[in-house]
Amino acid sequence: MAGTEETRKPVLEMVQAEGTDEGCVTFVLHDEDHTLGNSLRYMVMKNPDVEFCGYSITHPSESKINFRIQTRGGLPAVEPFRKGLNDLTEVCQYVLDTFEARVKEFSDREAAMD
Repeated sequence: MAGTEETRKPVLEMVQAEGTDEGCVTFVLHDEDHTLGNSLRYMVMKNPDVEFCGYSITHPSESKINFRIQTRGGLPAVEPFRKGLNDLTEVCQYVLDTFEARVKEFSDREAAMD
């Protein structure tokens, strides 16, 4: 339609219950599913300052997850969330680099046999 602007929903929202500190936050990740939710939960739970971390999918027809983090000792929940995302990115990059190196080794070996 001409003249209408497409409204884009945010990729990430932070929801914090009134009266709670910044150590207890729910992050809403749009256009995500169990693939990110479970692997990110695993990475965040490795942090000893995280008391609770879990996620839920609101409904199978919605592609968003609610990702909740509760920390100890006044640590803001954003910090382990950010660290978990960075750690997960590093792990994925390592897997990709290793895979590409093995494919190259295989291709080189096959080419040498010809």
